[in-house]
Amino acid sequence: MSADEERDGVALTNLDQPLFAGAEATKRDLVDYLDAVSGRLVPQLAGRPLSVVRVLRGQKPFMQKNVPKYTPPFVRTVTIWAETSQREVSYALCDDRRTLLWFANQRAVEYHPPLALAADPGRPTHLVMDLDPPSGGAFASVARAAHLVRRALAAMGMDGAVKTSGAKGVHVFVPLDGRTPVEDVAAATRALAARAERLDPDLATTAFIREDRAGKVFLDSTRAGGATVAAAYSPRIRPGVPVSFPVPWEELDDVDPRAFTIRDAARLLADRDPWAELMPGPQALPADLVEEGHTIPIARVQAMHEGKRRARARRAAEDGKP
Repeated sequence: MSADEERDGVALTNLDQPLFAGAEATKRDLVDYLDAVSGRLVPQLAGRPLSVVRVLRGQKPFMQKNVPKYTPPFVRTVTIWAETSQREVSYALCDDRRTLLWFANQRAVEYHPPLALAADPGRPTHLVMDLDPPSGGAFASVARAAHLVRRALAAMGMDGAVKTSGAKGVHVFVPLDGRTPVEDVAAATRALAARAERLDPDLATTAFIREDRAGKVFLDSTRAGGATVAAAYSPRIRPGVPVSFPVPWEELDDVDPRAFTIRDAARLLADRDPWAELMPGPQALPADLVEEGHTIPIARVQAMHEGKRRARARRAAEDGKP
């Protein structure tokens, strides 16, 4: 029998059900973990239009942006126009423990806030670099590439904090002073990636097209604008339910990202909030970094045009075959 209970006025149901295939955890494990870290996770989500990844019994995981009609009135929402779907989307604002518990009961496993607050969507609070290993690549290569990003930041008198992504990569977060418009933050992210790549082009690449990466760590500079990033302490829908976990720079090389899961992350944290402790203060983006970035094509757009060019070339080659 699945046990039911109530916390902070939220009815919790079917707690003894498996979370998903390969999770090695139940819905109760998810609820208990999110409740334990709510004081550290909620501050990262508060005031930001939230996207979550839910996994319902017998279904594939799906990302939810628009809140369902049955959302309780205590969940604050904000309505935003979505250009891609040409409709208004009602996002939740996870501003308190009660809302987080409600999401947990909805089997929302992953929590993906944007880089800007709903009250000021045009000015991101952070610049983020997402580093992904090559297929089959070891985490150690991502750690080395993250140090390249830190060196590029240090050369400008800047610093950031690093965390495991909860998957195979890492995220480098640079807090901003809130004065830079989103277009300039996006440009600065491209320039930072290019500068890190130049430090060791045999290790890291900014090539957006996978087949062009030649076994290198990908420095993804596209986490700007309306993009979202898995929050620190967010679980991920992966075997064992790993957690995106903050790591001191000096310990990054020795980290096993699989060691942080919903089963043990809260115990490892104890009463600390390492993400808040490790995060440097807000910083201004150097003008030359922004200027350089505006000379670098947007990766997704460039990749789209290049993909079309290659497709035309393939068709032309096939048409020319005897």
